[in-house]
Amino acid sequence: MESSHLLDAALRSDTRSIGRVLTNVENRTPWGREALADLYRSGRVSRSTGVTGTPGAGKSTLVSALVTSMLHETRKLAIVAVDPSSPFTGGAILGDRIRMTDHAGDERVFIRSVANRGALGGISESTPAIVAALEGLGFAEILIETVGIGQSEIEIATTTDTTVVVVSPGWGDAVQVSKAGFLEIADIFVVNKADRDGVNAAVADLRSMIELGPRSAWDPPVIETVATTGSGVDDLWSAINAHRDHLDTTGAIMRRRRIRAATQFSAAVRQAIGDTVDVVSHADDLIGEIAEHRIDPWSAADQALAAR
Repeated sequence: MESSHLLDAALRSDTRSIGRVLTNVENRTPWGREALADLYRSGRVSRSTGVTGTPGAGKSTLVSALVTSMLHETRKLAIVAVDPSSPFTGGAILGDRIRMTDHAGDERVFIRSVANRGALGGISESTPAIVAALEGLGFAEILIETVGIGQSEIEIATTTDTTVVVVSPGWGDAVQVSKAGFLEIADIFVVNKADRDGVNAAVADLRSMIELGPRSAWDPPVIETVATTGSGVDDLWSAINAHRDHLDTTGAIMRRRRIRAATQFSAAVRQAIGDTVDVVSHADDLIGEIAEHRIDPWSAADQALAAR
């Protein structure tokens, strides 16, 4: 059923069809590439929010609670949850049936788990394509939760409009280790699990870090939440909307989306080159020559590209 019928069903919000379309997009099948091109040319643009931070900060629970607040204002949203890859299958270790259980049966919410497949930026190579497909399928809001690997999470900032960085009490010295990367990407800081000891110190550390950081037109607020009870989550949603208003009124939203387009284009070129090299007929011979030091990898790459 990989045809216009499948895409039509997905556009009518049929959950199984959406999943099959995204699988084709993620696996980059010929039909998936064609469907993605059609969806992208539809011109639909969603509001996107990335949620990242340190492992154990409660990102999944916070995203689930945030969805509850968002559903008061939006009719249709998608969650892209980037998970660690299984070392055996390459698939996502955590599936969408396990996480976000509060919304698993809500037809307004579509949840997609994506394996990071070893990518180091907190998202997978396929995440931008999946987000673009979800936009084309008419999702007004898209939430992306990164895999949670610390300082290498910065790619989320080139994928979404607003980046939320989540920490928990006791983060302490890790602020000093990670602050450069997080300062660059954070539009909003959240101290989750704010009912625990150490919350005041964590908030003070973050505010001091922001104060000492580079000046900008937007100062990231620090929001305290307890995701398990929903405390502070409405404040987070208000902060996200305030940041969106800032982007719209200053024109920064278009600058961000141009950066996103440039990043996507660069990644697509690298991926296309990688695909080309993979199918070069004499790639195995070149690899053998590299292993035997009869040719250097860079000269071999030039030969492979010239042989396209």
